[in-house]
Amino acid sequence: MLIPPFETQRLLLRPLEKTDAERMFLLDSNPDVMQYVGQTTHTKPEESLMVIEMILSQYEKNRIGRYAVIEKKSGLLIGWSGLKFIDYEINGFQNFYEIGYRFLPEFWGKGYATESGKGFVDKAFNESNIKELFAYAHSENTDSHHVLKKLGFLQNGEFEEPDGICYWYELKKN
Repeated sequence: MLIPPFETQRLLLRPLEKTDAERMFLLDSNPDVMQYVGQTTHTKPEESLMVIEMILSQYEKNRIGRYAVIEKKSGLLIGWSGLKFIDYEINGFQNFYEIGYRFLPEFWGKGYATESGKGFVDKAFNESNIKELFAYAHSENTDSHHVLKKLGFLQNGEFEEPDGICYWYELKKN
């Protein structure tokens, strides 16, 4: 079952919709946001719509996927966060659940990645019967490493990607 929309103290987390494409394009076209992602920045809003359509198909196929993060105070989509089922190999692992997040720069440093991440860790372990989560981040993305550690993830190795070294993280249900 797809995780129903839920709220944290300052955020609303809900499945992405095609109508989110304009705000997603702000995220996907920003070189600062995409710096450590290993993907090129988008140049057309249609590219972000295609990403949303891919995520919608992941909802159907895997019953899980990234969610829109809406700041309650402004009502704006400020990024995405959530779980993804990875059915291809990364760092020797395949068929696992990964947590990820991406936010517009004006919302960095406000604790939103940690707040949304805690919500998804809780949903994974307490409502979705997931026993372990994984994550990875570029070795130079110190902010992402900080968030993962605050969420309780332990760094358990590193691997090389075309754009550099990534650190591998794991979190198991207690």
